[in-house]
Amino acid sequence: MQEMVLGLGRQKSLRTVVSMAETQLRKTQGIPRKITTHSDTVEVTAERSEFKGDFETFAFSARVSRNVANALRTIALEYTDSCSLEEESGIYIVHCPPVGSAFSARSLEAVDKLSGAISLPETWRVTGDNYRIDMISSELLFQAMLQYKATDVHLAPNEMPVFRVDGSTLRSELIGILSGAQIYALIRQLAADAYWREFEEDKQTSFSFHQVGLGYARVSAFMKSGSPHCTLRFLPESIPSFEDLSIPKETMVKLATLHHGLVLITGMTGSGKTTTAAALVDWINSTIMDHIITVENPIEYVHSNKKSIISQRNLGSDVNSFSEAVRGALRHDPDVIVIGEMRDPDTIRSAITAAATGHLVISTLHSNTAYEVINRTISFFDPIERDLVKLQLRDCVRCVICQRLVPRIGGGRLPALEILFNDIKAISDGICEGDTDGIRIGMQQTVSHSFLFEDYLLKMHRAGKITIEHARAFSTDESVLDQMIMGTYSVPRLESLKELRNVRG
Repeated sequence: MQEMVLGLGRQKSLRTVVSMAETQLRKTQGIPRKITTHSDTVEVTAERSEFKGDFETFAFSARVSRNVANALRTIALEYTDSCSLEEESGIYIVHCPPVGSAFSARSLEAVDKLSGAISLPETWRVTGDNYRIDMISSELLFQAMLQYKATDVHLAPNEMPVFRVDGSTLRSELIGILSGAQIYALIRQLAADAYWREFEEDKQTSFSFHQVGLGYARVSAFMKSGSPHCTLRFLPESIPSFEDLSIPKETMVKLATLHHGLVLITGMTGSGKTTTAAALVDWINSTIMDHIITVENPIEYVHSNKKSIISQRNLGSDVNSFSEAVRGALRHDPDVIVIGEMRDPDTIRSAITAAATGHLVISTLHSNTAYEVINRTISFFDPIERDLVKLQLRDCVRCVICQRLVPRIGGGRLPALEILFNDIKAISDGICEGDTDGIRIGMQQTVSHSFLFEDYLLKMHRAGKITIEHARAFSTDESVLDQMIMGTYSVPRLESLKELRNVRG
């Protein structure tokens, strides 16, 4: 097990040293039943039969002066029933209780007395052992995620499993407090050999795991403070429909039937981007005779051929990079290309090229609003390239969806949407100029099919789906929402946009 070096200060008893060492070990490795700690002059091993309570047996050795040796002998004579003392080559060895004897409270008292006679060092090298090693059941974890309707479960040493339910964390006594050894063994059990090697070499990895009959999980494993941690994000075996997700079917079908262009599904981490993209792909797969190629890291929702042919490629095992996969996809006769995430300039260039050459490209991106996406995308590029990228985005972006998951009245969460359609000149000009304010004003014009979060949240509230407090909390501009509620909100005029651009010019 991993060794820790701890400065514990000047202590009077080895029981205090062991207790302090256990507190630190628990933080990173879980609860040990055995602790060994040593310095240049003293070594102690403490053991117990359970994962709680006092340590019951202590064995320690020390090289001490003649006066201290005499003090140890005197104390040992007082506790002959509770400890044993022997000398070997100038090193005094103590067992409390004596080997083969039963534990008693006097044994602990003897430890305090004997170690109190020794000048204990301040710095110790500590290792733990006999942690929990019973295997964590992946089936039990999946059943619990289904029972709790959890999106994720987090596994860390010295913690019970922590489930994320409706955006909040819930600790469960389902398995009990875990050890690092258990989590390490679970990662080894779930990971294919290639991902296990990656975890050992890079100290982190991410892969997909299928618990047959229950669902899939995106597994993220990493090291923290020298100990393994693991997160599983739950994905159902059946891909949810637009109705299941409570997102507007008419709008999504409109996007699914596009023949070319770039459709971006955006939001913050955990906002459901992947699920919305999967629902969109599944509708195409079920309805249209196309060839769909996906590039993911890792593959999350697993699709099977329906009306379409679908080819899912996993980054690492099937292809080396997103950009390489998209460039290669153009030679595979695709109609639809799905990119798991646009995360670097090469991938974005490839996506733009694919969208401009007659393919429907669907991808995800991290963003807080739809109208910020253009400048966020442009920010990936060097300044010298940005004007060209703006022109390309103006010509290929068809729609940007941004979503946030809002608590629903009665439990669960619902997606609130903000949708940017590149359907009027004011918006396309804003894209070309990288003008976030201009795009936002354009989205609010009645001639555009676009709408802001505030519009959608207000409709959700009036439909009795969410509270007004949550509508305010998840709006981008609470004052705009309040004006909409009171009926006093005035949509910015295009003339104000022209005036704004003239001032900037």
